[in-house]
This record gives sequence, C-alpha cells and structure tokens, in this order.
Amino acid sequence: MDFNEIATVSGKGGLFTVVAPTRGGVILETMDDQKKKLVVNMNSKVSILGEISIYTTDAEGSCPLDTVMKKIHAEFDGDTGLTSNSDSEELKSFLKHILPEYDEERVYVSDIKKLVTWYNLLSKTQTHLFEEKSEEVKEESKG
Repeated sequence: MDFNEIATVSGKGGLFTVVAPTRGGVILETMDDQKKKLVVNMNSKVSILGEISIYTTDAEGSCPLDTVMKKIHAEFDGDTGLTSNSDSEELKSFLKHILPEYDEERVYVSDIKKLVTWYNLLSKTQTHLFEEKSEEVKEESKG
C-alpha cells in the first residue's frame, strides 16, 4: 500500500483504503479497526493522499503530503505528541519545524490538524509507508 491507495472524503472523518472503482464512484474501507465498507458516488469530494500537497513559499509552490509525512516520521518516529485538540500556535510551530517554507497565509490550522490526525493514524497502522524503498533504489541504480 502507498499514499495513492489512501483516500479522504469531505464531510467524513478518518482515512479510507481504496478498494475498487464502481460505475458511479468508488468503494472505500475505513482504516480503523471496524473496517467498514463505504460506497461514495462521483458527487462526493474524494481526495487521494498521494495527490495532496501543502502550500509553500518557495519556487515550487507546494510540497507533496507524502514527503511532509516522511519528514515528520524521520523526526518524530511515530510520536509527535500532538492531537487535533492541540493549541493552534503549537500546531503552527510544529509545521514550521518540519516544513519551514510552508505558506502561513494559505495553510490553515484546520489543515495542520488534519495532517497531525492522519499522520498519527498512519504511523500506528501503516508504518511501512514511511520506510525507504531500498529495493527500488538498488534496482534503479543497476539499470
């Protein structure tokens, strides 16, 4: 599994695994212990984590979410000590520490809360997402 197989749905809390596409939408499964399946239609706003970026003030203009999450994992190894109920100034300083060039005007505290919540869930259930793919690197260097 990678970040392109994990989705979030606007209006629904949590993260979902993409199970399969349907004619009118997609089948998702909750990533919690309940593993409930959910069918969402094309009118629902579904975002794939691999396609989400965080606004930055550098020349690139954004940084992919998976890169930010890997930086968090390298720094905190699964325990940020933060939750979605943490103080807004604490959340801002956390992101400033991880991504100094993040755009403070375009990235809201609610976005940082989602980032922390998603990271906390993924670091508990999907630790392999944060591991370097050393086998792929070895194969690419041979080619």
